[in-house]
Amino acid sequence: MDAQVRNDNALGAFLRDRRCRMDAAALGFSMARRRTPGLRREEVAQRANVSVTWYTWLEQGRGGAPSADVLDRIGRALMLTDVEREHLFLIALGRPPEVRYRESEGVSPRLQRVLDALELSPALVKTATWDVVAWNRAATVMLADYGAMAPHERNVLRMMFCNPAVRARQLDWESVARFVVATFRADATRAGASGNVEALVDELSRASPEFLTMWREKQVGQNGEGTKTLRHPTLGVLSLEYSSFVVGGRPDLSMVVYNPATPEVAAEVRRLIEEANAAVSAP
Repeated sequence: MDAQVRNDNALGAFLRDRRCRMDAAALGFSMARRRTPGLRREEVAQRANVSVTWYTWLEQGRGGAPSADVLDRIGRALMLTDVEREHLFLIALGRPPEVRYRESEGVSPRLQRVLDALELSPALVKTATWDVVAWNRAATVMLADYGAMAPHERNVLRMMFCNPAVRARQLDWESVARFVVATFRADATRAGASGNVEALVDELSRASPEFLTMWREKQVGQNGEGTKTLRHPTLGVLSLEYSSFVVGGRPDLSMVVYNPATPEVAAEVRRLIEEANAAVSAP
């Protein structure tokens, strides 16, 4: 390691390590008289639009803490992943960076297999803007037939306020709807997606006076875990315990899993799923 990078300088060590991993030729820099791998300090400074002196001081542990803007530019210059960018901010400023929202690209086949393995537990994956992008067979039978909907209709808020069948399944619709709006507001803000939901909020405000009233209340909530009571068209009133999980490496996605609250409910869910599967496979 460079003698000028002190052993207790975690930021400098991290920057130097990532700088040395860069492919100078692929980035258009000359390879002439290059004695060490990666980029030179002046090349990182050039890509980040900061002074060479200032960048050198950062690697040497001098000059104080950098601003978030400088860290962001250096992160882009070093082509850091989201995890590496978060680590950079934590060691430099002691806090994570502001969230950069990105549109969901769907789920991986592996994550879909996780959903499908939950035979008796309705499970779905939704984005930070509450679009349902993946679900399992149990969710289709117990919650809603997402596959029969157009993609834009699979938004939880659109379903709650504009789909009469979904509304009818809620035992206390007003309470559930108010919780959904409050939690949606918190999720979108946390993911940095507030600007991405303006069109949806405008649409629902025109379509539903109830949504407009609840949105103006500016309540925020948290969708961790709890019990959901449904009025199922076949099974009647039943309770499902739910837990919500952030998908690792995908801050834009969360998975919600519902479990039958009692063995009796589990047996009824199993019977209903078996009947639905038999109907699909019948000639």
